[in-house]
Amino acid sequence: SDLAAMGAVPAWATLALTLPKVDEDWLARFCRGLFTLADRHEVQLVGGDTTHGPTTVITIQAMGFVPPGRALRRDGAKPGHALYVTGTPGDAGLALAVAYGQATVAPEPAAYVLNRLERPEPRLAQGLLLRGIASAAIDVSDGLAQDLGHILERSGVGARLDVDRLPLSPALIASLDRNAALRMALSGGDDYELCFTAPPDQAARLEKVTASWDCRCTRIGVIEAEPGLRLVRADGSIFHLERLGYEHFG
Repeated sequence: SDLAAMGAVPAWATLALTLPKVDEDWLARFCRGLFTLADRHEVQLVGGDTTHGPTTVITIQAMGFVPPGRALRRDGAKPGHALYVTGTPGDAGLALAVAYGQATVAPEPAAYVLNRLERPEPRLAQGLLLRGIASAAIDVSDGLAQDLGHILERSGVGARLDVDRLPLSPALIASLDRNAALRMALSGGDDYELCFTAPPDQAARLEKVTASWDCRCTRIGVIEAEPGLRLVRADGSIFHLERLGYEHFG
């Protein structure tokens, strides 16, 4: 997903695996999942390490290629550039809430959001097509609001995010009230969608390339000169968000 956010073609990966004991059934299922995704994107496992330890730890480093000067970065957003997101953020966050007993969801939407959490699809094809169109990009792993903040910080700009434009899945809408669904879309995390910006003169080109995508692409705001992220409702009121996203060391 990080490679997708840079418009890169994945090539290799390394794996460091720490296990408390050898569980052949678990290893078989783990390898099946790992290599199913790796083979689909022609990624080779080229090295790493296997060790014994008190708890299971999985560390994967992915590497790829991007032509010189063509990488999507976080520091190119400018005032007036439009703000976009792929897919429907918030689904994986809802699945986590269900897993932790913080939400109750009907069986059908529960199955959908669980798949979004456990089998996320990296937006590699989208990242490649955004080369030369997007001015800045990042993948949404810690929460849309929080990850967008990294673009704003690196670019030295702010943004207005129109929260009522956020693309919400039917599962999210059916499971939470409107405000809770919006909060989940903004701060849930683990969606691995792309958040990116693009200048106005790329709008027609962007519309053309997104027509062939297998996921939604939604304009959700605009980059502004004033620093900070402003969450605004359709009626102009401010949407308050207590938590921007996942805190790694909270």
